[in-house]
Amino acid sequence: MGFRCLYDPSVSSWPEPVERVASFLRDSGSEARLEEFPVATPTARDAADAAGCELAQIVKSVVFDCGDRFVVALTPGDRRADSEKVARAAAAARAKVASPAQVVEATGFEPGAVAPFPLPAVAATFIDQTLLTHDKVWVGAGSPSHLATLTPAELVRLTHAEAGDLVERFPEAGGVSGARPG
Repeated sequence: MGFRCLYDPSVSSWPEPVERVASFLRDSGSEARLEEFPVATPTARDAADAAGCELAQIVKSVVFDCGDRFVVALTPGDRRADSEKVARAAAAARAKVASPAQVVEATGFEPGAVAPFPLPAVAATFIDQTLLTHDKVWVGAGSPSHLATLTPAELVRLTHAEAGDLVERFPEAGGVSGARPG
């Protein structure tokens, strides 16, 4: 397949964060597709509706402050990250969901538009094992109206993520996340 960008030809360029994601995907020889949607996708539910996929196929890139470093937990859109499980995976005393300012510091992306790559200030990335069961997943791509789709194996390759159990035991009530992929 190779990297493909699907976008509105009337738009002369994408926002800088989206260009950063597109460059990373292109330079890595990724098997991914980046798309621009006509509506914003600020929540996992909105992203799933726009992409026409199951909520569980939306990847939330949740940034955690582990005291001396930041880590990212890639979790499905229908589940909540479990901070205690993330702390164990990161071999940290604690893991606390990062503040909006910390998200920008760690990722270079605004909250609600975090892509799982490139993340030069993130020490480690972890992926919830349930995401590995899908044929393809959707990730944030630098803006509230851009998403990328790729296989879970490709996501692991690009992020160097370690798989594990990172989510709370039960899905969120009604499957609504409140957090955007990325």
